[in-house]
Formats: sequence, C-alpha cells, structure tokens
Amino acid sequence: MKKAYVFPGQGAQFSGMGKDLYENNSEAKALFEKANEILGFRISDIMFEGSDEELKQTKVTQPAIFLHSVILAKTSPDFNPDMVAGHSLGEFSALVANGTLAFEDGLKLVYQRALAMQEACEINPSGMAAILGLEDEKVEEICQGISNEIVVPANYNCPGQLVISGSNKGIEIACEKMKEAGAKRALPLPVGGAFHSPLMAPAGEKLKKAIESTQFNKPSCPVYQNVSTTGVSDVEEIKKNLIAQLTAPVKWTQSVQNMVEDGATHFIECGPGKVLQGLVKKIHKEAEVSSI
Repeated sequence: MKKAYVFPGQGAQFSGMGKDLYENNSEAKALFEKANEILGFRISDIMFEGSDEELKQTKVTQPAIFLHSVILAKTSPDFNPDMVAGHSLGEFSALVANGTLAFEDGLKLVYQRALAMQEACEINPSGMAAILGLEDEKVEEICQGISNEIVVPANYNCPGQLVISGSNKGIEIACEKMKEAGAKRALPLPVGGAFHSPLMAPAGEKLKKAIESTQFNKPSCPVYQNVSTTGVSDVEEIKKNLIAQLTAPVKWTQSVQNMVEDGATHFIECGPGKVLQGLVKKIHKEAEVSSI
C-alpha cells in the first residue's frame, strides 16, 4: 500500500486555519513565528482571526495555505510519503514536505509568487470560470475557437470539471458557448485573475529569477507535478516544471491517474479543507482518502 500526500491550492482558506496547531504544538508555534518574521507581518493573526475578505487577498491566501499545509506535515508524527503532489500553489507545499525545499525558502518563493501574480492581475483584469458537465475535449475546442480574446483550459480537476482562465471578455464569451454546448454550469469564480494562463507571463519571469537563485535539494520521494503529471525526482526538471506551472494548466486528473498507476492506494490531504479528497474520489473511486 503506497501513501500519496496531496496539498491543496488557493480557495481552501478559512478564518481560524492553523489556530489549533499554534495553540497545541510548540514546534508548530515556532514555525508560525518564524513565518511572521520572514514575511515582516503577522500572517498568523490574519489566519486565526482575519475576515474572509482579508484572507482572500492573493498575497495572504497563498502563504497562509502553504503554512497550514507544511506545518501540518512537519508536525505529523507518522508523515512518511511514498509520493507527493500539490494542486497549483500546493506544489510548493509538497516540495517542502518531501525535502526539496527548506521551509524558509519555500515560504519566500510562495510569497514572491503571490506578489507577482497579484501584480499580473492588476496589469490585465481577468478571471476564471468552472465548467461542469462537459467533456475536456469540448472545452478545449471551444477555447481554441475564441480567437480575439485569451481563454484557455487552466485546471483539469476531475472528469466533468474543468476550470478555464482568461480575459474577462474571453471568459464571458466562453461561458455562453459552453452553456450552448450543453455544460451543466459555466460559473465565473471569485478569484483575482487568470491564473495558469498566458496572462500570468509577467509573474512567470519574476518567479523564474527567484527559483533560479534558490537552493533545491534531492527529494525524499517523487513529486507528481502539475505540468508533467508524472513522478519527478530530478532537481532541474522540478525547477523547470515549477516555472512553467504559472502559465500552464494544472493537470490534476492526469497526475492522480499516474499516482494510482504507480501504486498509490491511499491519498492523504494535508492542509485546509477537503477539496482534493473529493476530486481524488471522482478520478479514482477505489482510492482511500483521508486528511491529517
């Protein structure tokens, strides 16, 4: 029986996240305080007491989810993965969990990524939408057919659930066309911009510089990356995929399928919420799912 630990991305945040850990575990408390110091503001206060509005800012959301996920993994007594994966931002949590990145370096990269993404969103007002009940191929075809706006598949979450990303006008046109093609729902999402699309290119350049100047170590187990979908242990390949991830789609369905093929029977979600457990079950009904 192989254990796959999976780490959530943006959208899993909630007020009060991590508070129990902070109050009941001295190692967790020390890590939260170290994070406050590195970031230069008390992110722990926003996580424990902040409003939904405060937590929704990309520059808060991303480090907050990263911290909750990584500190859970670091303080879990029987944390011993055979493989790891993360959904979008969660890939950074996974890379700290399997030893590729040090805690401090992972946090700095996530914060730089969040700031760069927020900036890219301000340059190009844009968004995302969830498309439910259409074949992936049909969604891809409709996106390709919209020529004068940017709109692309962004998150392959599970069969019948694909998120698209692009300019506001592109999303509007695509949602209409998806409904006409028989989608059960085409629902604009409350996010800051067009993540995992070409509109994130300015953020990609900044992240590339940050990644290239960060120390990466040999991982303790393979990471199934959003871009490649296969288990990766080569440090240079991990970096390359991490840089490409900002403008490329999150191939979660394919990653989970490959983990199952490589022997994963138990998927353990490590972080806020239970979104990934639900997606894993939709991708592979026989999988055992749980959370730390």
